[in-house]
Amino acid sequence: MRLVFLITGGIMVAIALIVGGFTFFQANSEELNLSADLQYRTRVLADSLAGSIESPLANHAITSIQSVVDRIAQNERVVGLGVFDSTGAVIALSSDLPQDISRNPLITKSMDSDTQTGSFAQSASGRVYVFANPLHYENQVIGALVVAQSANYIDATIWGIWRDSMLRLLVQLIFIGLALFALLRWVIFKPLSKLTESIRAARRGDIVTEDERGSHSFLRPLTNEISEISTNLKQARFAAREEARMRLEKLDSPWTAARLKEFIHAYLKNRPIIVVSNREPYVHTKGKNGATWSVPAGGVITALEPVMEACGGTWIAHGSGTADKSVADSEGRIAVPPDEPKYTLKRVWLTEKEIKGYLDGFSNEALWPLCHMAHTRPLFRTEDWGQYRKVNGLFAKTILNEIKHVERPIVLVQDYHLSLVPAMMKKSRPDAQVVLFWHIPWPSAAQFSICPWRKEILEGILGADLVGFHTQQYCNNFMDTVAGEIESRIDYEHFSIARNDHQTYVKPFPISIAFTGSTELKDIPDRGALERLGVGTEFVGIGVERLDYTKGILERLKGLEFFFASHPEFKERFTFLQIASPSRETIAKYREYAESVKTEAARINALFGTRDWKPIHLEHRTFSHAELKPLYRLAHVCLVTPVHDGMNLVSKEYVAAHDDESGVLVLSQFTGASRDLKGALLINPYSAENTAEAIFKALTMSPTERHRRMKTMRNSVRDYNVYRWSAELIKALTHLD
Repeated sequence: MRLVFLITGGIMVAIALIVGGFTFFQANSEELNLSADLQYRTRVLADSLAGSIESPLANHAITSIQSVVDRIAQNERVVGLGVFDSTGAVIALSSDLPQDISRNPLITKSMDSDTQTGSFAQSASGRVYVFANPLHYENQVIGALVVAQSANYIDATIWGIWRDSMLRLLVQLIFIGLALFALLRWVIFKPLSKLTESIRAARRGDIVTEDERGSHSFLRPLTNEISEISTNLKQARFAAREEARMRLEKLDSPWTAARLKEFIHAYLKNRPIIVVSNREPYVHTKGKNGATWSVPAGGVITALEPVMEACGGTWIAHGSGTADKSVADSEGRIAVPPDEPKYTLKRVWLTEKEIKGYLDGFSNEALWPLCHMAHTRPLFRTEDWGQYRKVNGLFAKTILNEIKHVERPIVLVQDYHLSLVPAMMKKSRPDAQVVLFWHIPWPSAAQFSICPWRKEILEGILGADLVGFHTQQYCNNFMDTVAGEIESRIDYEHFSIARNDHQTYVKPFPISIAFTGSTELKDIPDRGALERLGVGTEFVGIGVERLDYTKGILERLKGLEFFFASHPEFKERFTFLQIASPSRETIAKYREYAESVKTEAARINALFGTRDWKPIHLEHRTFSHAELKPLYRLAHVCLVTPVHDGMNLVSKEYVAAHDDESGVLVLSQFTGASRDLKGALLINPYSAENTAEAIFKALTMSPTERHRRMKTMRNSVRDYNVYRWSAELIKALTHLD
C-alpha cells in the first residue's frame, strides 16, 4: 500500500511540475504582451499630447497647459500627467499624480538624451508605467511631458491566470490521483500480490488455485507459465519425497531438509512441533524507513532455524526487538522467515524488571558461569531467582495456551533459560511429550552443588521425557548430579531417571549445522570482502565469537602475541581478523571483558604493527551468515579457542564453507566439537605457546595434509548435520511411547 501511495504521489508531483511550468510560460508571455501594449498606448498618448503642449509651453501659457493635463488625467487608466520645463521645474501636474513620480530621474534623463524613455515603478497606488517624452520648440528641448499609467490590471491578469490554472490543477490532481490509485491498487498491485502469493505457494509445494494466480488480470500469460512451473515443481517434490522416504533408514546417506520433512511425517503423523527458547530467530527493529529484521547471533538459532523451516510448526520466544510488537498480531504471532514464511513465531513479552532478573541476572550471571569452567564466580540473588521462576511460569502458560487444542503435542524446550518449564507443563498436560535440550555444558555434581536452588532446577528438568546434551560426559555429570540431590531411581544402563511415576531419559545429541555436502561457494570469493575490512596480507586468520569470557578471546590474543614474537617472518604477511559480536552489554562483567579485548588488541598492534599493517584487525559488530561465508573461505586458518564450550558451531561453519577442502581449523580441546572434528589441530587455549605452535603449523602445512584434514571434517559435518540431529532427537522421543 505504501508503494501505491508513493507511485501515485510521484506521478501527481510530476503532473503538478509540468502544469506549473506551462502556467509560468503562459503567465510570462501574457505579462510581456500586456506590458508591450501598455507601453505602446502610453507612447501614442504622449505623442498626441506633445503637440498640444509644446506651443503653450514655449509661450508660458500655464493655464492652457494645466487645462489639457486635467482633462487627459480623467482617463481611468491614467494615474497622472505632468509637464516640466527644461530645468525640471513643474509647470503643470494632475492632482492625483504621486509626488514620488514627479521626482523620477527619468524626466531629466529623457530631456538630456532627447529620447522618449519609460520604465515600470512602484508607487502608493500600485505598479505604474512612467513615460517621459521630451518637448521641443524650434528644434530645442524646452521641457518634458510625463505620463503615468496604471499597470495593476497586468498583475491582476497574471494572478488570474495562476489562480485559474491552480484550481484546474487541483481538480485534475484529485481525479487523476483517484484514478491512478484505483489503477495501481486494483489493476496492477492486487494481481501482482496474487501472483507473488502463488509463486510462494508453488515454492512451498501448496496447490495454487486459479483465483490465487489472478487469471483474469493482464498478467494471465505469466500466470499460466507459473502454473506450469508449479506443476513441474510438484512432480519434482513428489519424486524427492519418494526418494527421501526410501532413504529414511539409510543413515549412510546425507540428511537434507526434504528427508527430515518426510521423516517427521512418517514418525509424527502430522503432530505439530512447538520449539521454545529465550532468544527469537528473527528480531524486528525500528529504522528510518520502518521496521527492519535481522537474525541474531547464537548457536541455538543457527541450529534450529533450518529445522523449523523444513518442518514448520510454532517457535515461542521472548520478543526483544524494538519493533517486534508493531509487526506481530494481537497475539504476538508473526509468520517467518519474513521473505518466505514457513512457520509461526509466537513472541512472549517481558518487562524490563523481568529481563533484568530472569535473563541478565539468574540466567547469565548465575547459571551461565556455573556451567562453564571459565573461572568466573556465579552470582546468586534471591530476587533474580524469583524473576526466573516467574518468567518460566509465563513461558509455560504461553505453551499451554498454544497446545490446548492439540492432542499429544511435542514440545522442544531449549537451554538453561527455561529449566523449570518442563515440570510446569507436565502438571497440566501429562500427555505432552517434552524434550529439554541443554545447549551448554553440564558441570560436575560438586560444582553444581553450590547453586542454592539446585533441587528446584533439577526437578524442573526432570519434568521432561527426554533431556539432551552435546556429549556423553555432560550426560554422566547430569546423572551424577541428580543421584546426589534428588530421591529417584537411576538406571545407568538405559540412562534413565524414574521419579514420582515419571521417567526421564538422558541422551547425547551433538548438535550441528545445516550442511548437506553440496557446494555452496562454487567460485573463489573476491578478496574484496577482506580488503573492504582493511585486510590485504598474504595469509589471513579468522575468529568469530560473541564477546563472552568463555570464548577464550583474550587467551587467543596471547597466543597470537607469542606467535608474532616467535615467528617474525610472518610480520606484514599474516593478519588475524577477529569478529567479536556485542553480547550482554547490560552486564558489567561483559562490558569489562569487551574493554579488555579492545585494550589487548591495541597493545599487540602497537607492539608489532607498522604504519601500513596491524597484526590484529578487530571488528566489534555482528556479521550475517552471508557476510561470514566468503570470509571463512578466504581465511587460511580459523581459531576457535573457547576455555569451555558445549559444542561451538563456528568451527563447523568454517569447515562447511571450505568446499575447496583447504583451510586449517585450530580448535580448543575444551569444546564439544573437538570430539567430532578429528581433522582439527587441537590445542589447550590456556597455553599461548601451544596456540602459537598450532598457528605456525597451520600456515606451513602442506596442501596434501590440509586437504586430508578438511575432507575428514567435512565428511563428519555432512554425515551428522542438524537435520540428522533433529531426526535422532525426535526418533528417540517417539520411541519412549
